[in-house]
Amino acid sequence: MATFHYEGEQFLLDNEPITIISGAIHYFRVVPQYWRDRLLKLKAGGFNTVETYVPWNLHEPQEGKFNFEGIADLEQFIKTAEEVGLHVIVRPSPYICAEWEFGGLPAWLLADSDMVLRCFYQPFLDKVDAYFDELLPRLEPLLCTNGGPIIAMQIENEYGSYGNDKQYLNYVKDSMIKRGVDVLLFTSDGPDHHMLQGGMIDGILETVNLGSRAEQGFAQLALYQQNKPKMVMEFWNGWFDHWREEHHTREADDVAAELDIIFKLNGSVNFYMFHGGTNFGFYNGANNPKYSPTVTSYDYDAPLNECGEPTEKFYAVRDVINKYFPLEPLVLPEPIAKKAYGTVTLQESAPLFSILDQIGTKTTAAYPLTMEKLGQDYGFTFYQTFVPAPRDTYPLEIQEVRDRATVYLDEEYIGVIERDVEDEPKITFDTPAPGATLSLLVENMGRTNYGPLLRDCKGITEGVRLGNQFLYGWDMYTLPLDNVTNIPFQQTMDDTNIIGVDNTKRPTFYRGSLHIADAEPADTFLKLEGWTKGVIFINGFNLGRYWSEGPQKTYYIPAPLLRSGTNEIVIFEIHETTAATITFVDQAEL
Repeated sequence: MATFHYEGEQFLLDNEPITIISGAIHYFRVVPQYWRDRLLKLKAGGFNTVETYVPWNLHEPQEGKFNFEGIADLEQFIKTAEEVGLHVIVRPSPYICAEWEFGGLPAWLLADSDMVLRCFYQPFLDKVDAYFDELLPRLEPLLCTNGGPIIAMQIENEYGSYGNDKQYLNYVKDSMIKRGVDVLLFTSDGPDHHMLQGGMIDGILETVNLGSRAEQGFAQLALYQQNKPKMVMEFWNGWFDHWREEHHTREADDVAAELDIIFKLNGSVNFYMFHGGTNFGFYNGANNPKYSPTVTSYDYDAPLNECGEPTEKFYAVRDVINKYFPLEPLVLPEPIAKKAYGTVTLQESAPLFSILDQIGTKTTAAYPLTMEKLGQDYGFTFYQTFVPAPRDTYPLEIQEVRDRATVYLDEEYIGVIERDVEDEPKITFDTPAPGATLSLLVENMGRTNYGPLLRDCKGITEGVRLGNQFLYGWDMYTLPLDNVTNIPFQQTMDDTNIIGVDNTKRPTFYRGSLHIADAEPADTFLKLEGWTKGVIFINGFNLGRYWSEGPQKTYYIPAPLLRSGTNEIVIFEIHETTAATITFVDQAEL
């Protein structure tokens, strides 16, 4: 049993002064087999604590059905950190941001049109309580007051950036305390007046989030909180990437200089991120006001890169830590092997239009329903209606699409309608007699994770028009793609015909095999030259999205997702590929 508290401006662990030097590693962005490797590197870098968010949507994917296994085994991650010799900070607030889908909130909340998020709205609080009833008893034995490694927990995340409902914040605090959480509680906010005013509550330690100007940030915090420890709960030493943007980097020397300032000011720190990892599956978030989804890689230009290798930033940061808190000689775990497995031909395919009834669940309604109203969280929704003829030519309007619709007339591709894309050309078409079938494949590219536009329903949110006339009478297929084993593939090419792909821009699944002769597979990276946009599956595991728009060029595949022998590769391509070949290389390209 240990105690962690503060007296004046000093943190105390078992009544001994301690400076918290923490790094964020999200267990849900790293395969479990690599948790120990990443945590050992954190410890070797001179850190004494690991911090992690807890995403509600991962642990309660369906209301009342909980998941704490595999990559969701939070308890095992915390126990592994303890074995390595690290303290743990846990941030289990209902909302986490984290560039994670819907900021960690479960999508099923949006099936209730009246739901109000992140305030004292009892139906929302009831859902939080049900989640806490399952989550917090799992954490209680791991608190330092019960002999575990957890020294502190967060109440809500950057709440002052969203609201100022103190009744709500106190409710969450009391909900944690009455479920046995008796370690240090804190809040974290940006160092602006309105953020600190909105996010702080009486009796709870406030921390600040910033990437630079720590002296100004601490001074601002001192206007609201005096004679308490100074801590940067999120020291943004890198940044994340959106599709269609440049890859973000930050110089190692700049990060080291800012960390030096934090220590000179007697501050504690949590690196956000120490190791970013990967947004596997459909869990990437997005930002507004112009809708911008986050890429699959969460490399973050962190001290450990996406595949867990130390970067120049790792060594620069360690040197600063060593200056203030002398370290033992550096000892790192053995490097994890990387291998280029070469080129694989995907010799089987299954066009989406021909298998809708086999892989999708059909619903019929007068008007298009949102993904949430259809009981779907992630993936794609297929909408289809009949347009009678003859009729004059009018532009096709979706009111409104979330987030990206590929449009087909009688199964022929005619264009894309995408959320918040400026100067997007209008789609118009002539309807042949006696009419034509209009189809829309709508992709949820990630729910908003930050800001006032958090309520982000997906699919078609209101209706579809030709000119001013709404179209009614819709068939809808939910395509969550949570199981690709039931896709009826057919052989479409052989060794003498490796180009036999469908270049008509119809959505198609492709399948092939990667054979690994080695007894132990190595990490590898998938390169998709000639492919346009879609989703990657490795042995049934959803690796994430790809898009030729960049900036991401390769896709990290941890070795534990592979096996010795035959590995199934499935690619869902929304548009087209120049050749049904993919290449496995031994290093990332950013």
